[in-house]
Amino acid sequence: MKTYKFKVNENGYTVHIKSHEDNIINLEVNGTSYAVKMSEEFKKIKTPTLVRSASKRPTEPIKVNPKSQTTKIVAPIPGVILSIDVKVGDELKVGDRMLVLEAMKMENNIVCETAGTITSIKINVGQQVLQDELMIELE
Repeated sequence: MKTYKFKVNENGYTVHIKSHEDNIINLEVNGTSYAVKMSEEFKKIKTPTLVRSASKRPTEPIKVNPKSQTTKIVAPIPGVILSIDVKVGDELKVGDRMLVLEAMKMENNIVCETAGTITSIKINVGQQVLQDELMIELE
C-alpha cells in the first residue's frame, strides 16, 4: 500500500504497510513482517460533498399580490447599502438608479426595472441586507 521512512535515535527504518483491515495492520519494517493491532478502530473520514440546487430567484421584482400595483424591490445578493438615490414620492422611469449595494467589495447599482412612484423605503445607508430582503416599494 504505502512505504514510509523513519529515523529513530539516528537509526533508519523503512516501513511498508501491506494491508489494513478493521483495526489490524500488516506491515514490514526493514524486511521483517509484523501484525499490529490498533487499540482503537481507525475510521476513514470522508469529505462531504456539497450539492447546491439551482437558484429559484425570479428574474424580475417580486409581486406578492398580482392584483396589486405595488412592486417590491428586494436585495439580489447580501451586502451593505452604500447610498440611496431616491426618496419617498419620487417618480422613476426604467433604468433610473435607486441605490448602490456593496457586495464582496464591489459596488452594484440597483436600477428601476418598472416605472413608478416610490411609496416606501425600508433600508438605511450603512445597513446590511440579506438576499431577498425588502428594500424599496414602488407603485
